[in-house]
Amino acid sequence: MMKLSNSFSGALRTFAYFMASGSHYMLEGVNYLDLYGEEPSAIEQAYAIFANVIELDENGQVLNAQYVQKRAADYIRSYCDSAFKAEPPYQGWELELHEPPSLQDKI
Repeated sequence: MMKLSNSFSGALRTFAYFMASGSHYMLEGVNYLDLYGEEPSAIEQAYAIFANVIELDENGQVLNAQYVQKRAADYIRSYCDSAFKAEPPYQGWELELHEPPSLQDKI
């Protein structure tokens, strides 16, 4: 059975903590915590961007931890501030929302 790497786990955990605590340094001055209760689809999209953009080497080490956080954080910033435009513009593959797993575990 294959598992995600400790490097990926650490990158995801760190991003999740700073997002949920309202203290993400890339979102200073952006009041985004209310999105969790009022606009959860914006948070869902940010995590989808994180998952779609992250790159791992053959050993599972995250190669672009800062870039992937910036892409996800820029989405939240642009969602909260219509004047802000992410650069480069998002490509379709970055924004894809993939199907969730089955409600029944396979093991």
